Amino acid sequence: MRVTGDGGVGIEVFVDGPVDGQPVLLMHGWPDSHHLWRHQVKTLIAAGFRTVAPDLRGFGDSDKPDDVNAYKLAHTVTDMLLVLDALNIEQVDVVCHDWGAVAGWGLTAFVPDRVRRLAALSVGHPKAFTDAGFAQRMRSLYMLLFNIPVVAEEWFKHFGGQMLAGHPDRDAVLVALDQPGALTASFGWYRANAHPRTIINPPPELPPVRCPVMGVWSSGDVALTEVQMTGSEKYVEGPWRYERIEGAGHWMQLDATDQVNALLVDFLG
Repeated sequence: MRVTGDGGVGIEVFVDGPVDGQPVLLMHGWPDSHHLWRHQVKTLIAAGFRTVAPDLRGFGDSDKPDDVNAYKLAHTVTDMLLVLDALNIEQVDVVCHDWGAVAGWGLTAFVPDRVRRLAALSVGHPKAFTDAGFAQRMRSLYMLLFNIPVVAEEWFKHFGGQMLAGHPDRDAVLVALDQPGALTASFGWYRANAHPRTIINPPPELPPVRCPVMGVWSSGDVALTEVQMTGSEKYVEGPWRYERIEGAGHWMQLDATDQVNALLVDFLG
């Protein structure tokens, strides 16, 4: 189904599972689409959940606005609320990864009555990300490159395959990013939300998260430190649970499918 998101942006949404099942909103990040969650969708449906997996704006079959400001996280939070409203979902479980996790933290903090539980994969609370200090900033230097129009696009055409060498879906992702406007749209998330100033400026204040939260980090993640996830506990007033997956890379949904699925079913169930 297609939902008109914030500012008239079309959001493609893939819904599956029993209509009366507890709904689970699956929010992917860069450089993915809803397809990243395919293994989780099967397991969650088998466990009786109803899955709602959108292509976030700028990715997959959703619209790709030219305006960088269209990728500010607030727009994605509103997109998700419009998706829930279109499906008549009052309260949802949120499972999110990468940029989708950043937006998921915001959705849960600012609209607490719409989120029952939050499972954040790879990316911790924005304040914990800042608290993580020098080591995390060094791992995030690629974000500075992605902020340079034209240069970033040219660089990625030459080196994107090497950068995504650890992505199990690399070839399919590269084909998707090679579609007209897709690569620049994906960089819009960085240009709107990870300006070089964010390296030294603190993130916006978020209300405390009051629902149960599970943070999951994988030891093979080269972009994110463990402390930016474990430090998220400080900003969660509800029950906090931390899980570490050994050996998996950043895309743990594909690298450690069985472990991730078992954790999600246990936490959401």
